[in-house]
Amino acid sequence: MGLTSWAAGWFLLAAVPISLFVAYSDLARMKIPNVAVGALLLAYAVLGLIALPFDVYLWGYVHMIVALVVGIVLNAGGVMGAGDAKFIAAAAPMISLNDLPLVIPVFAASLIGGFLTHRIARASPIRRAVPHWESWTAGKRFPMGFPLGMTLVFYLALVFFSR
Repeated sequence: MGLTSWAAGWFLLAAVPISLFVAYSDLARMKIPNVAVGALLLAYAVLGLIALPFDVYLWGYVHMIVALVVGIVLNAGGVMGAGDAKFIAAAAPMISLNDLPLVIPVFAASLIGGFLTHRIARASPIRRAVPHWESWTAGKRFPMGFPLGMTLVFYLALVFFSR
């Protein structure tokens, strides 16, 4: 059984504003602040107690630790930034392992959509509205906080509205 609609609704309350902040920060400064990661962890710590059975709640912390270890390895290999790894670890408890067949295509769509949106905005008049954003001139680097935040919010919304 995957995440319940009840739990997804509770997690959405925190995931939406935090993910918007993460996307903005990564687009503007190419950084995901620790305060956002901490806020997501705190949200799980509090809302998870309300939304999940206690054993499922505790397993969420195992998901976080596994995601963090994998993220550290990928960061050390230059595959992703440290902020991306920390955000993924903080979001991991809110995602049911049984829902991975849903999360993977949501992530793929968010990544493609986020990349295309960023590249189109970079080549459009939108860039003049926020010329100071570091992501415009980051070369091959891409602000992954944008699609990672989208993935978390879209996944939770899909679960909330479909179950």
